[in-house]
Amino acid sequence: MRYNKGELLSLARQPAEKAAEILMRVPKKGSVLKKRLVKLVVNFLFYFRTDEAEPIGALLLEHCRITKEEENVFSISFLEDPERKYCFECASEEQCQEWIEALKRASYEFMRRSLIFYRNEIQKMTGKDPLEQYGISEEARFQL
Repeated sequence: MRYNKGELLSLARQPAEKAAEILMRVPKKGSVLKKRLVKLVVNFLFYFRTDEAEPIGALLLEHCRITKEEENVFSISFLEDPERKYCFECASEEQCQEWIEALKRASYEFMRRSLIFYRNEIQKMTGKDPLEQYGISEEARFQL
């Protein structure tokens, strides 16, 4: 995916679907848990030092696995390098579960599957493809 720093900074300043200060450990050797402001915007997870306005990093939540590790801990790893994990420790079990659910819903693939599901449900109920009314060609429609 191509992007530039300005685009990412602009996206990081957008309203978040979810944001909180939680403990985070990056997958560097010897890394320790540090308090970070973590902000979910569309399908990016930005993380900031708690006293800074610009993010120090961003994770594109595509082709990743979100895993519950311990009671208040979850991790994010990517399919191309599953051993490289970003770990997050929440203040409570409830907060941890909320983050896991929000992150799982953030990917393009999840949104695509949801659109296909609801399109099929509408078609079953009405007998019509809901995309027809918008003049969307057969080739451009989501394929099953």
